[in-house]
Amino acid sequence: MHYFGKQWNRLLNVYYDFPRQFWILILGVFIDRLGGALLFPFFALYITKRFGVGMTTVGVLFAVFSFSSLIGNTLGGGLADHLGRKKMVLFGLVASALSSLIMGVVDTLALFFATALFVGIFADIGGPAAQAMVADLLPEDQRAQGYGIMRVVANLAVAIGPAIGGFVASQSYLLLFICDAVSSLITAAIVYLILRETRPVLAEEESKQSLLQTFAGYGVVFRDAAYMIFLLACMLMVVVYSQMYSTLSVYLRDVHAIPEQGYGIILSLNATMVVLFQFSITRRVKNIAPLMVMTFGTLFYAFGFSMYGWSSSFSYFALAMIVITIGEMLIVPVSQAIVAQFAPADKRGRYMAIYGFSWILPGMFAPLLAGLIMDNYDPRWVWYSAGILAIITAGLFALLQRWTARRATEAAQAA
Repeated sequence: MHYFGKQWNRLLNVYYDFPRQFWILILGVFIDRLGGALLFPFFALYITKRFGVGMTTVGVLFAVFSFSSLIGNTLGGGLADHLGRKKMVLFGLVASALSSLIMGVVDTLALFFATALFVGIFADIGGPAAQAMVADLLPEDQRAQGYGIMRVVANLAVAIGPAIGGFVASQSYLLLFICDAVSSLITAAIVYLILRETRPVLAEEESKQSLLQTFAGYGVVFRDAAYMIFLLACMLMVVVYSQMYSTLSVYLRDVHAIPEQGYGIILSLNATMVVLFQFSITRRVKNIAPLMVMTFGTLFYAFGFSMYGWSSSFSYFALAMIVITIGEMLIVPVSQAIVAQFAPADKRGRYMAIYGFSWILPGMFAPLLAGLIMDNYDPRWVWYSAGILAIITAGLFALLQRWTARRATEAAQAA
């Protein structure tokens, strides 16, 4: 009883350490992610089952969706800095709800491809604004923890969602799309009624910029050499990580006869671990150089993903997910805090948008490459290749840490 009392007091302290508007944003994230967690893990299963296609076709579809998401993400980042965070979050939520309904009712593969092209542009347009809101609301020393809390609630949704989604999918995939749409609309209502605008007050010259000048500000981001190297390493890392959602479900079903419910349980294990341990891990590594945290986390990815190649039992598949999740808990909050450190206050939306490239661009080709291996070669090479690529990426993060540390030392000496 004493233990639970201490834990409750600790949770209360965490709650009071962060502003009320931050918790409102977190509530919205939870509700919206719950709807997505019902649907997205079963997306590849839905496509292969409904349209009778292989993983190569699924990979092409993911590439189409990612290409259009790249456009939406870029538009969203610039507009978040120009028009404000709240407007873009609202627009993104409503667009996401409509897109889920449309995708749930189309009945031909060609129309599904056309819908994916349209959906990608609008569904992710509010993402950079939501990420920028966290940096707007929190001081620098709280941002890694703030992003960690966001990860916790998002994964709490994933802990609940796939298990429910697996049952719903066995009854009707259309219900999954409807649930996702409803959750987005509920979140939109919360944002509209309660959440305030968080965009920092702009300098006079910045406030008078035209929309075209705002988008031209992306040039500042692309000229940030250290940030570009960081993004390259993140892209390689996401090529590995994305296999968990785009390829693993079909691999387990077709190669090891693991049903949808089994895959849902494995994902729920991932989410449950994040809920239980994410905040504690983020606090423990806050004094370690962020890029070294990224290095260690990527090495966990290397071991965990390669395990799917040489394992053949459900217990080992679950163990692999435990290893991967440890890496994920190290990487994700720290990477978002690194982005916030790179970004000037008046360009946070644009920096967050370009960071989104590290997730979107791998989505254009990673599932396709994995699909080609799955359909034409030994499927286990998807996971062996993921392990090798993760080791290379860990080395890149370590080299970037040495380079940035040397630059900081030289700058301090020059001053």
